Amino acid sequence: MARPTTKLQLIDQSEENFKKLFGLINSLTVDEQEKSFSFDDRDKNIRDVLVHLYEWHQLLLNWVKSNSAGKKTSFLPEPYNWKTYPQMNVEFWKKHQTTFYQQAILMLQKSHAEVMSLIDTFTNEQLFTNKLFSWTGTTSLGSYCVSATASHYDWAIKKIKKHKKSLTDK
Repeated sequence: MARPTTKLQLIDQSEENFKKLFGLINSLTVDEQEKSFSFDDRDKNIRDVLVHLYEWHQLLLNWVKSNSAGKKTSFLPEPYNWKTYPQMNVEFWKKHQTTFYQQAILMLQKSHAEVMSLIDTFTNEQLFTNKLFSWTGTTSLGSYCVSATASHYDWAIKKIKKHKKSLTDK
C-alpha cells in the first residue's frame, strides 16, 4: 500500500490498518495472544507490540500539543535522537513489563482515537505541506502522523503475522 499523501488517505489507511491489526489479533485464541514470540526480538509478545504503538502515539500527541501551544519541543525526548531512538524503544519496553495485556489493548485503543481526533483538527494542507510548521523541520506534520499510525500499524501486523505463522510451524 502506498504511503498516504492526503488527509483522507491518512485517515482511511490508519483506520483500515488499525482494524486489520485487531482483526489479526482476534483471529488468535486468548492463549496465543498472550503467548511469547518464538523468535528473537525486542518485543517478546503482542502486549509489547501494542504498548510500543501506544508510546509512539504519546510522542506524537505530546509533540503536536506542545508545539501548537508555542512551546518548541523535539519529537523525540531528551536524550534521544534519530540515531539513538532504538534505545528509547527498549526503555518503552522496560517501562511496560508490568502492564497487563488487556490494559495494553485499552491504552492503544484510546490513544488511537486521540491521534485520529488530532489528525482531524488539521487541514490537508497543514498535514502535507513540507516545512509549513517550523517544528516539523524539512518534512510535513502528516509524515509524522503516517509514521505513528498507518505505517506503524503495518509494522505491528507483520510482527503478529510472524508470530501467528510460528504457532502453526510447530
